[in-house]
Amino acid sequence: MAGEWKDCLLGDVIELKRGYDLPQKERLPGTVPLISSSGVTDTHATAMVKGPGVVTGRYGTLGQVFYIEQDFWPLNTTLYVRNFKGNDPRFISYFLRNIDFLAYSDKAAVPGLNRNHLHKARVRIPADVVEQRAIAHILGTLDDKIELNRKQNETLEAMARALFKAWFVDFEPVRAKMEGRWQRGQSLPGLPAHLYDLFPDRLVESELGEIPEGWETKRVSDYLSLAYGKSLPARKRQKGIYPVYGSGGLVGFHNEAMINGPTVIVGRKGTVGSLYWEDRPCFPIDTVFYVQPKVPLSFCYYLLKSLPLKDMNTDAAVLGLNRENVYRLEVAAPPRELVSHFAETTSRFRESIAVISKSSEALSQLRDTILPKLISGELRVSKLDI
Repeated sequence: MAGEWKDCLLGDVIELKRGYDLPQKERLPGTVPLISSSGVTDTHATAMVKGPGVVTGRYGTLGQVFYIEQDFWPLNTTLYVRNFKGNDPRFISYFLRNIDFLAYSDKAAVPGLNRNHLHKARVRIPADVVEQRAIAHILGTLDDKIELNRKQNETLEAMARALFKAWFVDFEPVRAKMEGRWQRGQSLPGLPAHLYDLFPDRLVESELGEIPEGWETKRVSDYLSLAYGKSLPARKRQKGIYPVYGSGGLVGFHNEAMINGPTVIVGRKGTVGSLYWEDRPCFPIDTVFYVQPKVPLSFCYYLLKSLPLKDMNTDAAVLGLNRENVYRLEVAAPPRELVSHFAETTSRFRESIAVISKSSEALSQLRDTILPKLISGELRVSKLDI
């Protein structure tokens, strides 16, 4: 009946099945997502499972649950739902997020999940699929907005990156003047008229190849220094509001910050050359550097993004990023006034990104607060005003 919850075994609700092996050498170009225990990691030409589907990690990363609308290939580090047994697939994706998978993992050095153990887990679930769909709609609406925000930020980030490349790598304003495409008093996309006199109308030879006339060549060390993060093992982190960053990105939170924001984090060990902008005070751990800027931080950030840092994985016996090698890289150096104009322009992008990110954080907190209550029946959809 509508509105009723039932107690049962997880195996009565869904059937889980192990994913399928697909070695790198056998993967073919295509659009089918390959799902690992950490999410979409690659694509392939053919699918093994019809969408929509639900996948969770079996080995490696446990506890994350992924909902996929299209046909997909779950890799052998995962479990996927082979049979939903009449339950709503998107609801099941939220339902599984509420299960403590670590409680069902084995005690090996690298924890893993046995689907037969999971099938015996006792669970409580809405009996009526209509109720399930209503819950999935509420939670899905929040996730859809978070995803829309992510895409908006991605677009803003791409615009700022494209502007840096046009001005300081491809020298597009100089070429536009040389070819007569940009005249005094004229504005072009990304080139307002008042910047006309800041760009020369010639390219000259240098040790870097052609660069704008009047520009110098400088080293990265003229623009920034890279400081080491500090060790903070997970067991020593205290509950708090300050983001903790490793080379793979955000890894948790702590009750103390090491540095004030905004800052730029650079992957040193592990995910070498990864880059993260953080507006808040935060704690960079010992697998990363953080930027100490000598010019506006936004210029440093996009300068680093333009460099082949991910190909510089060469530091001693344990591979990593050697900051001295980064410092030695030479770049075409624009006038300071132009750097300031770039920073002013991209600051508007970064302000928008910060506002959108804050909105997503609030939506995520709301979703994570109401999810267990909706799943358990403590909170009813009819009582929500979202």
